[in-house]
Amino acid sequence: MTKDFVRIGADIGGTFTDVVLETPSRRLTTKILTTHEAPERALLEAAMGLLANARLAPHQVTLMVHGTTLATNALIERRGAHTGLLTTEGFRDVIEIGTEGRFDQYDLGIEKPPALVARRFRQGVPERLDVDGRVLLPLDPSAVLDAARFFATEGVESLAIAFLHSYANPAHERQAADLIRSVLPDIEISLSSEVSPEMREYERFSTTIANAYVQPIVAGYLGRLKSNLDDLDFHCPLFLMLSSGGLTTVETAMKFPVRLVESGPAGGAIFAAGIAQQRGIDKMLAFDMGGTTAKICFIDQGRPYRSQSFEVARVHRFRKGSGLPLRIPVLEMVEIGAGGGSIAGVDSIGRLTVGPRSAGSEPGPACYNRGGEYPTVTDADLLLGRIDANAFAGGQMSLDAVAAATAMRTLGDRHSDVGILALGICDVVDETMASAARVHAVEQGTTADQRTMVAFGGAAPLHAARVAEKLGIAEVIVPENAGVGSAVGFLHAPIAYELSQTFHLLIGASDFGALNDVLADMAATAHAVVARGAPGVERRETRTAFARFRGQGYEVAIDVPVRPLVPGDGRLLLKTFEDIYGAQYGGMAPKLGVEILTWRVLVSTTVPAPSPSAETNDGRTIAPTEWRSVLDVSSGKTQVYAVARRRDLRPGDQISGPVLIVEDGTTTVVTPAFNLTVDASGNLVLTRR
Repeated sequence: MTKDFVRIGADIGGTFTDVVLETPSRRLTTKILTTHEAPERALLEAAMGLLANARLAPHQVTLMVHGTTLATNALIERRGAHTGLLTTEGFRDVIEIGTEGRFDQYDLGIEKPPALVARRFRQGVPERLDVDGRVLLPLDPSAVLDAARFFATEGVESLAIAFLHSYANPAHERQAADLIRSVLPDIEISLSSEVSPEMREYERFSTTIANAYVQPIVAGYLGRLKSNLDDLDFHCPLFLMLSSGGLTTVETAMKFPVRLVESGPAGGAIFAAGIAQQRGIDKMLAFDMGGTTAKICFIDQGRPYRSQSFEVARVHRFRKGSGLPLRIPVLEMVEIGAGGGSIAGVDSIGRLTVGPRSAGSEPGPACYNRGGEYPTVTDADLLLGRIDANAFAGGQMSLDAVAAATAMRTLGDRHSDVGILALGICDVVDETMASAARVHAVEQGTTADQRTMVAFGGAAPLHAARVAEKLGIAEVIVPENAGVGSAVGFLHAPIAYELSQTFHLLIGASDFGALNDVLADMAATAHAVVARGAPGVERRETRTAFARFRGQGYEVAIDVPVRPLVPGDGRLLLKTFEDIYGAQYGGMAPKLGVEILTWRVLVSTTVPAPSPSAETNDGRTIAPTEWRSVLDVSSGKTQVYAVARRRDLRPGDQISGPVLIVEDGTTTVVTPAFNLTVDASGNLVLTRR
């Protein structure tokens, strides 16, 4: 990093677009409504506004990092490209058969997510490989050409090619792609051997189809964005945030857009991990609540939990197995349809519900006065007195409490007490988030109550204290620039690329010769991708294997030395597996052999760890001069809250709740159960009494 850097981080969410500008001496932020018909418009408008405030020109920007929900929204809303599937004859129904598992075995009317590709657009062709990649039946070129002509006639825009066992030998997929292009030279093609070269055909097929489904949309968007940046005289590198917490080039993002599905939340996890390292927090719960969704991620020793798979577009909230599986590296988190724009309603038996449907930015909550008619969490926060109607989003928007109250009464009648309804909405959404955290903790084999919560996103500081009370959490941290935390996290993420490959190996019964060749090829590819994005920058490599006892269905991750493996390393891998397996499951299966199925190689640039936060004891006890009546959720009664401006607070300052800490991007609600101090880095630290 040069001493005269100028960097921009931009996070396009479902409701707001957050943009951060950093220089060596300052950080400027802004939050504007997302322009869904052309997402790049809000990004460019916000970036140019920040540059004008900083008296800088576009050509002075040295780096831009971007995260977007475009791929996620296209999958959830089913508005991707017209996609086809070319697969092994007899296997076109794999994506509907799935694993034959039921996420709710007692629901006779169970609803599974519909396939992204209708059955008539799935074409099977004669070909077959065995599990080791040996050819059992050569690919039939005439059948491939017939399928290509069918796709051309039907106007298919993007094609997924996924053959059985192609992870072991990609030759048939590559041959088919060449034949398809001879008929359809402009079609986008996704090969499963490139997108997800791993065993388990359902997950591999699903991931490849999802990549093909969003590829034209993401490629078109990124192409427009790059063109607009060039026209505006931005000449800096543009990187995209990956779901795994690393950055990649525009070219890689265009080829593998499925890896962008959780890019925004991943930036938030990186932001929270930096706070954990800064304050030396061993166990953290990251709580990110924006306008559309809330995200929860566990962070241990400054490292977010990671996963090798993810589900998108779940048809049942929180129910594992009810979404489309994606086999991609991601930061492990749970996403909840509970944001500031989440719409409240009453179900068929009269219960108050909140989300997952959101008002988004168009029209937005009723209080935005942009045509919204339904009550949302933001409307409730405004009516409770938590939000200053004239200072929302740094004063860029004025909120209409009358419109919020009118929308709120749709939940009852015209005589309903809008305050009670608002209390109900906030309590329901707080409990929803707390419940999701509890379930996620159980799934991860951990607990939530002994953790420190870090709250960021525009809505999280409004709700964090109450959610912490429900979870039994004693400390909550609201960092500086919490309202745009994900965009800040983008600027502190490494440039990285991760590859996976299925290669079966029985520990103790194989040598490592062929495996070393596979790992070396994977490492060379990953290093080349990272080097293109960060030439000359120091890089580090990590290797991971996914091992299990023979006959089991799923694996655990173990570390692998970053060097050619030698015969004695079998004992090392076995010992590592036994330690991790025993810790996770509490027992062993000693009579079974141990096999490794999949290998991963991650290459990333090195990022300096944040400086530890110094202690400060020279603060002052704040005597508030401003007050506001707030309908308190925990007591259900109106209480007088002190009001303080975050810009007026200094390290070491102390104030007892109840108090509202107001800043441009959000408001922190310090309930009566907490005291507040400001640490040496400017973080707000809420401590349970």
